[in-house]
Amino acid sequence: MFELILLAPVDEVETLSDALEALDALSVSVEDADAHTPAEQALFGEPGMPPPKAGWERSRIVALFATEALARDAASVLQVQDFFSGCQLVAIQAVPEQDWVRLTQSQFTPVEITPEFWIVPTWHEPPAQAKQVIRLDPGLAFGTGTHPTTRMCLRWIAGQGAAGKSLGRVLDYGCGSGILAIGAAKFGAVEIDAVDIDEAAVESTRANAQANHVQLQTGLPDKAVGSYQTVLANILATPLRVLAPLLCGHVQAGGHLVLAGILDRQAEELKAAYAPYCQLEVHDAQEGWILMTAQF
Repeated sequence: MFELILLAPVDEVETLSDALEALDALSVSVEDADAHTPAEQALFGEPGMPPPKAGWERSRIVALFATEALARDAASVLQVQDFFSGCQLVAIQAVPEQDWVRLTQSQFTPVEITPEFWIVPTWHEPPAQAKQVIRLDPGLAFGTGTHPTTRMCLRWIAGQGAAGKSLGRVLDYGCGSGILAIGAAKFGAVEIDAVDIDEAAVESTRANAQANHVQLQTGLPDKAVGSYQTVLANILATPLRVLAPLLCGHVQAGGHLVLAGILDRQAEELKAAYAPYCQLEVHDAQEGWILMTAQF
């Protein structure tokens, strides 16, 4: 494999990227050419907010080619194009051979939820202190235990179990990888429905449940039927607002609603959206994200 490295001003990044793909690049990546310098610029805004600008002033574009000849041919073609004015060829170089599987695995290590409850990839041994473990490898569906919203939900689930409180019948709405549903099963839920609008997430949840030796009912959202002692939804603030009547309608009297995917600054708008149905409160906070819960 060989990579072709270019510098481009903001106005030419899209054109150059499209041209590289047309020239048989296996992949094209774009990053801030001034990253890790005083000139570095923030490009992406917070979730739900528009980006502060369309692109970096100077972008570093890296295109991967199968052979050196293809990379050099692509560079030759690009350099004579009108749109290449203001762009710069930085390098054509071989990509070092790596064990990509081992490299990927090294980025995912056991995640502590509580001192006795851990998320552990299959290529790791559980920590000695772990009394409860979810086996989970990274995949296409959201939820590996590394994000604060997932960890806070799992901490809440573990806390209920530690306090001897039954989770009862559980609904995991927007299940992703199924990690919350599996966590609920590990802490004594009696019946669990895990649903998602994404068929890939449903399949991922089914496979992960089997790998963890727990029983779940999985499917699209129409599989959520009746009332539940515990309703979990780790999505984002905007869909959570829209789903307020639906989610609250599934919580039985005395049951719990647990919501995540919410930023600190979104707490009041979520409280307002759920006010006709329940009194939502902040239960936990981590790294700018919050967990909100209500008891009916």
